[in-house]
Amino acid sequence: MQIKKEKLKTYVTNNIDKIYRLAFSYAKNQADAEDIVNESIKRALHSINSLKKDYYMGTWLYRIVVNTANTYLKSKSKIIYIDDIAEETLVTEDNYQDTDVYNQVMKLDIKYREVIVLKYYEDMTFEQIADILNENISTIKTRLYTALDKLKIALNKEGDFDERFKL
Repeated sequence: MQIKKEKLKTYVTNNIDKIYRLAFSYAKNQADAEDIVNESIKRALHSINSLKKDYYMGTWLYRIVVNTANTYLKSKSKIIYIDDIAEETLVTEDNYQDTDVYNQVMKLDIKYREVIVLKYYEDMTFEQIADILNENISTIKTRLYTALDKLKIALNKEGDFDERFKL
């Protein structure tokens, strides 16, 4: 058990930016994203024995982050208002290169946004995404294609559609 905890701590240390970006894609603000990350790590440490193979640690942890984010956001009753300047600052801190595309991604419904973030910002495979979201691979592909269509429409011009999102 102690060895698994050490491996988890190492994994979290090496991938904290990715974990935070995933949480931020749900929360849309820094404070909530940090809360989600902290709670996710706490849950992961508490349930480390449920991880059967260390090879799946990343997928397992991302699933915990997704579940924690969904639970956190459902239980949260207050509304946070962020002005445009604060929102631009948060996006810059996360080092997303194209804020126009990122802003459009963040406006998508969560089921489309999470697939885009995991596929293109986190470079995950369809299989990994399906495992994390506990969905069928064909469902993930359908959501991705629908999300890409929605992004194309939202960006309005063909030249604005980022090359990263082509399959």
